[in-house]
Amino acid sequence: MSEYTIALDAMGGDQAPDAIVAGAIAALRCFEDIRVILTGPQSRLEALLAGAEDIRDRVEILPADDVIQMDESPMLAVRQKVNSSMVQAMLAVREGRAGAVVSAGNTGALLAGGMLRIGRIPGIERPALAPVIPGVKKPFLLIDAGANVDCQPRYLVQFGLMGSVYMRSVMDVERPAVGLVNIGAEAEKGNKLTKETYQLMQAQTSYYFAGNAEARDIPTGDFDVVVADGFDGNIILKYTEGLASAMMGMLKGNLNASKVTRLGAALSRPAFRKFKRSMDYNAYGGAPLLGVEGAVIKAHGASGETAIMNALRQARTMLAGDVAGKIREGLSGLTDA
Repeated sequence: MSEYTIALDAMGGDQAPDAIVAGAIAALRCFEDIRVILTGPQSRLEALLAGAEDIRDRVEILPADDVIQMDESPMLAVRQKVNSSMVQAMLAVREGRAGAVVSAGNTGALLAGGMLRIGRIPGIERPALAPVIPGVKKPFLLIDAGANVDCQPRYLVQFGLMGSVYMRSVMDVERPAVGLVNIGAEAEKGNKLTKETYQLMQAQTSYYFAGNAEARDIPTGDFDVVVADGFDGNIILKYTEGLASAMMGMLKGNLNASKVTRLGAALSRPAFRKFKRSMDYNAYGGAPLLGVEGAVIKAHGASGETAIMNALRQARTMLAGDVAGKIREGLSGLTDA
């Protein structure tokens, strides 16, 4: 049986380290083929592992007394805070002690560290952040969600490859449909970037390019992978999050408006609970940083035990599916810009 070692930044996130360690314990009990390297203050982490003797032989503590805070300059922090829990987790991957890293800490620092401390897959020019987002028919992957604000056509073509490999290897989508975010479905629509990218995506042979994706079509389920530069991708992500929150608030307000609507809400509670579960980020664990060696997962800053457990599951699946290796293989089918 293969065994997968994952480095976990125990001090990253709003609920660190308690929820992070609890999530690690839950994952270790769920998956017998993983080992976890916890990075953080040794004595504090040892105390949180009390009562987990059943999985203790698969947990290693890598002492790290510093923490990269949410408001710090990402590149500066990654360069200077070598003894931070996040950097030590990334160095464990760089040095071959772990195959993956999971952190709920500073997003910018994790992106910078993925490139600086771990390194890109040869041939990939820009790693990209790729969250899985709920859709009407099925979830879809948005790539890039903010790592690369300024892009060239060949970057977007590579994003399509990385997203397609992830959806096949991790989400079990047999033939992912890759769409390019644009202002129209026609090939001649868009700006210079999207027009050139469209032609390159059509010419490559590594994945199925399904054409342009207008914003209104993104959540419907026609596309498994939605490709955008980091500027547009981040706007799509943040707007989606804000719209979902606003609609839930508006719905709740209207349902509480009268006795009749409150009665209707009570009768519809099972449906509302199912809908809420389908929109829960905890189910997907985190957003992978695709294009770097190994596996890097950015968990939500507010991640609790369940989200961390799922992020570790996600990292395990990426390693088992050899996502990085399949991205390398797929590069041969891409056209040059």
